[in-house]
Amino acid sequence: MTLTPIPSRAIETVKRMADAATEFLNSLDAAQRKSASFKFAGNERYKWAYTPIDRNGLLISDMSADQLGLAFKLMETGYSARGAATAHRIIELETILGEWENISKNISQWERSVQRYWFSVFGTPGSVDEPWGFRVGGHHIALSASIVNGEQVSILPLFFGANPATIRHGSRKGERTLVEEEDWARALLTSLDSDQTGLAVVNSIAPADILTTNVRSANPDAAPVGIGFGRLHGGQRDQLVSLVKHYVTRAAEDLADNYWREIESSGFDDVTFAWAGPSQAGEGHYYAIRHPRFLIEYDNTQNGANHIHSVLRDFSHDWGEDLLAAHYRASH
Repeated sequence: MTLTPIPSRAIETVKRMADAATEFLNSLDAAQRKSASFKFAGNERYKWAYTPIDRNGLLISDMSADQLGLAFKLMETGYSARGAATAHRIIELETILGEWENISKNISQWERSVQRYWFSVFGTPGSVDEPWGFRVGGHHIALSASIVNGEQVSILPLFFGANPATIRHGSRKGERTLVEEEDWARALLTSLDSDQTGLAVVNSIAPADILTTNVRSANPDAAPVGIGFGRLHGGQRDQLVSLVKHYVTRAAEDLADNYWREIESSGFDDVTFAWAGPSQAGEGHYYAIRHPRFLIEYDNTQNGANHIHSVLRDFSHDWGEDLLAAHYRASH
């Protein structure tokens, strides 16, 4: 299957991104701007992580309240309304995680703080002739936008995590994050008959994390295959399609629409669904949805199966590589 560039023309989103990035940079002093600014070329923009490690960029803790508002405004340009709300919720969980670790006497080496998120801008926002982009990174948030030709965008890979996935203490006890990612996949699994389950469940024990980790280029064969789309019944197919779309629509509306049209045009016949671990809620579990173009991975095994990692990767569209290749061919 030939992977052509995603039709990612999104002029309004690019304008919002450019305006927000420019406004953010203009709010910074010289030292802050130096921390936040990078060349688009090179390896820095490919660096991403979903663990609480230190990374490059400008920390929230080094921003004023006004600057933070502008930073979040930039972040939100990459997400749909639902995606942005989820991102803010994930950041808020850092405080709750710190409280829970104190209660359970399980103190982490990492500082749990809503201020440990880094913002970076690559190249010149609004440039038409040269690519530019931005990155937001911290514990369980990984957003990297690559803008090409002043109108095309990729925000893949797109990662969301949650710890705790279900809050276990305080006034918000019982609240859940990334609910559909877990419940919809389990509903699909439990709808399968015994023959289908034999194909879908690839291991009785889930891996400790997503298998593609945070490498620059995802290995299409890293994740298991499981049951093919053609072995599912009509309602089950709808369930799987809805789950894929849920991941895609984390992105800003026009970006998600562009990507979804491309997926629909290539069809779902080659999609597979694999599950590892028990089917019961509260037990460590993992699933992967594979397609020749993309891979979705989800893992919830850590912290007593209360710690989710989930990601959408595209084998040619991550980092806008397909858009950049087309741009450089046209430019040179």
